[in-house]
Amino acid sequence: MNRYERYKDSGVEWLGEIPSHWEVKPNKYIFKLKKKLVGKKSNEYDLLSLTLKGIIKRDMDNPEGKFPAEFDTYQEVKRGDFVFCLFDVEETPRTIGLSEYNGMITGAYTVFETFNVDKKFIYYFYLNLDNGKRLKSLYKGLRNTISKETFLGFSSFIPPLSEQQKIAEYLDDKTAKIDQAIMLEEKQIELLKEHKQILIQNAVTKGLNPQVKFKHSGVEWIGEVPEHWEVKRFRNIFSFSKGLNITKENLEDNGIPCVNYGEIHSKYGFEVIPERDSLKCVDEKYLVFDKSILNKGDFVFADTSEDISGSGNFTYLNSDMKIFAGYHTLIARLKLDSHYRYIAYFFDCLSFRNQIRNKVKGVKVFSITQSILKDTFVLLPDLESQYQIANYLDQQTAKIDHAIQLKQQQIDKLKEYKTVLINDVVTGKVKVT
Repeated sequence: MNRYERYKDSGVEWLGEIPSHWEVKPNKYIFKLKKKLVGKKSNEYDLLSLTLKGIIKRDMDNPEGKFPAEFDTYQEVKRGDFVFCLFDVEETPRTIGLSEYNGMITGAYTVFETFNVDKKFIYYFYLNLDNGKRLKSLYKGLRNTISKETFLGFSSFIPPLSEQQKIAEYLDDKTAKIDQAIMLEEKQIELLKEHKQILIQNAVTKGLNPQVKFKHSGVEWIGEVPEHWEVKRFRNIFSFSKGLNITKENLEDNGIPCVNYGEIHSKYGFEVIPERDSLKCVDEKYLVFDKSILNKGDFVFADTSEDISGSGNFTYLNSDMKIFAGYHTLIARLKLDSHYRYIAYFFDCLSFRNQIRNKVKGVKVFSITQSILKDTFVLLPDLESQYQIANYLDQQTAKIDHAIQLKQQQIDKLKEYKTVLINDVVTGKVKVT
């Protein structure tokens, strides 16, 4: 790729110079607002949603997110239409989509059709603006909203139509290859995670001695276990308490660290180390709720999950520093002498998770109650074997986690390259030949 022969000042600070023959065109000459409500014809339409992966079809029988009872709030989307999210622009991960489907989408979005331009070029142009959140100057109000009038008055920088088509074809080809490379790395990560799960499952249910004799555990989800291992009900080896009855508004930057259910699901699952992990805090006035304070080795379960696979997600405090369990959490404290890190690995295996998944109920939210946890079974080898298994899994899973980290770094580099490539081409920094 080469640079264009001549450039001119775009008048936009972040953009700088653009090729001299590119046109500055107000959006009212590119986009035309659409607003056709679907009404009672909703059964004829696919339900669509704007995501980081673009516009996707959603499940009509079990839709995610907001889903009004009345379909009159939904609007028609045709293949080739643009969908913009023009409110909460700063916080919304993806605010533009080019639909490949005929369907309907919530009225919270703005739907446009285009004319006299190549749709894919315009899509890449605005995808680039979205990647850099470069429409900040248009925001109004507390919710960072861009009015339709303001958007239509905004100008796009576009080359002649034939050049738009060439750029779009080039980016279609290059980004498809990058996406394929990313997908291959993601598949390898999934295989590594599966290998890790199998490794944990075998170690905490079969042990490390291949010559050991087995007996049936009497539990469907566990199967045969080493004959000298014990199978105990959760209720007999743990005492229970609950996390603080607080909300996000009660969290502060300073005070006593607090781990909440969202962090268990997304950041600090399996173990939490407050000296290492960035936890929000609560005021010292909550110290009167001493039953919500964690000691080293205490387990904290998220009491709700948005999907069945997250049911049973937990963390344990791997630190002598006392912290709080926060909102939507259940605390489980060992009552007998066991190695909590072995217990953590057991809680992470399918034999335990399937016991929970078989009992939780819900549609959009799955609740994990004390009653469900109390009725599960925990597999306990002798204490020395617990330490041996935990040490073995620490070593082996660390190798897998490192391999996953390297794969993720490669994915991040590919995504960064894709973003830079789109920016350079749609802003004329390089010329597609």
